[in-house]
Amino acid sequence: MIFQQQLRIPGPTPIPERVLRAASRPMIDHRGPEFAELLADVTAGAKRVFQTSNDLLVLTSSGTGGLESAVANLISPGDEVVAAVCGNFGERFAGIAAAYGARVVRLAAEWGEPVEPADLAEVLDAHPQASLVLLTHNETSTGVTNRLADLARVARNAGRVVAVDGVSSVSSMAIEVDRLGIDVAVSASQKGWMAPPGIAFVTIGERAWEMSERARAPRYYFDWRLAMKQAEGGSTPWTPAIGVMYAVQEGIRVMEEEGLENVFRRHRRLADATAAGLSALGFHLFAAEGHRSATVTSAVPVPDLDVGAYRRLLRTRYGVVIGGGQGKMAGKLVRVGHLGAVAGGDVVQVLWAMERALEDLDVAPADGRAMAAAAQHLTEEEAATAAP
Repeated sequence: MIFQQQLRIPGPTPIPERVLRAASRPMIDHRGPEFAELLADVTAGAKRVFQTSNDLLVLTSSGTGGLESAVANLISPGDEVVAAVCGNFGERFAGIAAAYGARVVRLAAEWGEPVEPADLAEVLDAHPQASLVLLTHNETSTGVTNRLADLARVARNAGRVVAVDGVSSVSSMAIEVDRLGIDVAVSASQKGWMAPPGIAFVTIGERAWEMSERARAPRYYFDWRLAMKQAEGGSTPWTPAIGVMYAVQEGIRVMEEEGLENVFRRHRRLADATAAGLSALGFHLFAAEGHRSATVTSAVPVPDLDVGAYRRLLRTRYGVVIGGGQGKMAGKLVRVGHLGAVAGGDVVQVLWAMERALEDLDVAPADGRAMAAAAQHLTEEEAATAAP
C-alpha cells in the first residue's frame, strides 16, 4: 500500500497545502482586470526572485518552452552559437539551437564535471562570429552547478549575449541576474517555485532585446515582442495557465515570508545533509566536489545494485520517489531532489527509506548510519526529526 509519496525527484516538486488552496481559486476572465492584477503581481514577484529590473515574461509552457523562446527570439538560421554542455539539459539547450538552424559549437565537459571558464574563453576566442552563449546554471542530470558568475563574465567580456538555463536553480539558489549581467534567464514553476508545471519565466535585458530585433528565426507562440506588448496591457497573447499562476503567486509569498537568503541557505544545508547520508550508505557522489548542486544530489550506487529495482522498491514499499540517471548515465545513477517545499525531516525520511531498502535487498544492514551522517549538517531541530 502506497501512502502519500515523498516526491524527491528534481521536479515536479511537492506543493504546500496553502499553494494548493490558492491554485483552486475560481477561474477568472483572462482578458479582465482581475487577471491583469494577477499577472502584474506574479511578474513583480518573479523579478524579485530573479533579482532583476529587466523585463520578465510569464509564458504558459514548460521550462523547455522558455528555453526555446530564447533561441527563437535571439538567432537567425546559420548563426554560430556557443553552447556550454556538461549534461543532458545542456545538450537539450544546444539541440534547440540546432533545430532552429544555428551552427552550434559545443563546449563539452565530462559529465559530473563543470564547464571551466578558461575553456569557454578559449572557445570564444576561436569563434569570434558566435554572438550568443548558452549556459546551464544547474545541470540536474549530473547534479553539477556551474560557476555561473565566472562563465557569464567571460562571455560578457568577449562581447557575447548570455542566455542562461536557470530552470532548476532560480528560486532555490541565488542567481542575481542584474549583478551578473545575464541577458536572458529562464526558470519554470514546477521547481523551487513550489507550483505545478505550466509556467516559464524569461527575463530579457536590453542587449537581448537588441539582438531579437535582428534575429530572423521563425516564431509565433513564443514571440517576445507580442508577449511584451500584451503584458503591458495586462494580458497574454494566448490563454494562460491561470491556476498555475495562482499557485506561483502564493509560492512567491511563501518564499518571501521565509526570506530568499534563508531559502538559499536551507537548500544548501539540505543538499549537504543528503550528500553526507548517501556517502555513508556507500554511494559515490557523482558531481565534482565544490560544484555539487543545492537542488539535486547525484550518486553512483554501491556495486551490483540494480538501480531500477531499488527505485521500484523505494516507491512501492516506502512511498519514496527518487530519480534515476539520464542519457548515458541511465541505470547508473540515483538522483535525489531536495528543492522547493523540502525540510530536514524530508531528508531524514528519504535516507531512512534508502537505508532500509538496501537491507531489504540484502546489500547492507540498516543501522542508522545515513541519518547520523546527515544530522551533522542539519539544525538541531531538523536533526531531532524522527524517522518513520
